[in-house]
Amino acid sequence: MVIVAHPPTPSPAVPPGTARPAPPLSRLGPNWYSAVMGTAAVAIAGASLPVAPAGLRDVLEAVWVLSVLALAALLVARAAHWAHHRDRARADLLDPAVAPFQGCAAMALLAVGIGSLTVGGGVIGEHAALVTATALFAAGTLAGLTAAVAVPYLLVTRRRVTARDATPVWLLPVVAPMVAATLGALLVGRVPAGPWRRAALLGCYGLFAVSLAAVLVVLPLVILRLLREGPPPLAATPALFLVLGPLGQSTTAVHKLANVAPSAVGGADAAALGSFATVYGSVALGLALLWLLPAAALVVRAARRGMPFAMTWWAFTFPVGTCVTGAAALSARTGAAVPAWAAAALYAFLVAAWAVAGTLTLRGLAGGALLAAPSAPPPATARTR
Repeated sequence: MVIVAHPPTPSPAVPPGTARPAPPLSRLGPNWYSAVMGTAAVAIAGASLPVAPAGLRDVLEAVWVLSVLALAALLVARAAHWAHHRDRARADLLDPAVAPFQGCAAMALLAVGIGSLTVGGGVIGEHAALVTATALFAAGTLAGLTAAVAVPYLLVTRRRVTARDATPVWLLPVVAPMVAATLGALLVGRVPAGPWRRAALLGCYGLFAVSLAAVLVVLPLVILRLLREGPPPLAATPALFLVLGPLGQSTTAVHKLANVAPSAVGGADAAALGSFATVYGSVALGLALLWLLPAAALVVRAARRGMPFAMTWWAFTFPVGTCVTGAAALSARTGAAVPAWAAAALYAFLVAAWAVAGTLTLRGLAGGALLAAPSAPPPATARTR
């Protein structure tokens, strides 16, 4: 029963089981940044492929521009969300199911920045692309480190979450510094040679190490919960693909850092970093493949049981894109053909997943379902004997 404070015109009753109208932007959470990440991933991963068909570059540039426009629109919308629905936004920070998505904002900034250097130069010019990437690196790194520290702190101190609450979305805030390390590696070569470039390289390796250490803490909890509790709810099943993110992104980061190391450190150190990149990348991508098979099987299982569309479907995009860039980087360093084939196959899946998730997201926005309030529960009825 709803009590109306100002009753000149009574509001119509909402039929049970239907979505109640929600104020504009009131339910626009940080998980929407995943759409920007996935769109940027299509451009970034496509640019990393060892072999590209004719005309692909123009398509990738268009996709990158789309990611820029989506990021700008979402930043404005989220600012309006904080301005007009501040209580809701603050509640999201303490919600274990929503708070980890705060890391998506940082990764969206950083992903668009990576795309600026790898694809955007042909659109806005090399100088403008460098300026854009540098600004996004600064903003994304600050936001990523803040999320990596603040989100776990708030959940532990305010919500008292336990290991039984662990889900793959817990990886989102701690992976953000790894994405920053990747973009940082692309910028290190632009830093003046000498101590400053060396410091920049070490700083990026520091971001890599911090993120990897946090992932090694969170990932076992996610796996342990999955083994103990069984498959996640149907709508949350796509989130299993988020585990690919730290594996693929760390492989990409360590190779990008190794590529620029010779210009910043001595020959022996650079050679050691290159060897580390090869060994680490081989192991990480092997683990990614090991995870991909059961995760895909669980997604197929959930789809057969009626898995509904939700924003979690964007988990099929950015994490897979990181595996594409990681596999392509490993292939470029070692000359092996198998990682190149894997990159091409994963990229085909990435494009298909992006097209499906994007189409269904636009349809959900047009119909209002994605921003609608949860369905009202049916009214309680008296039990008769």
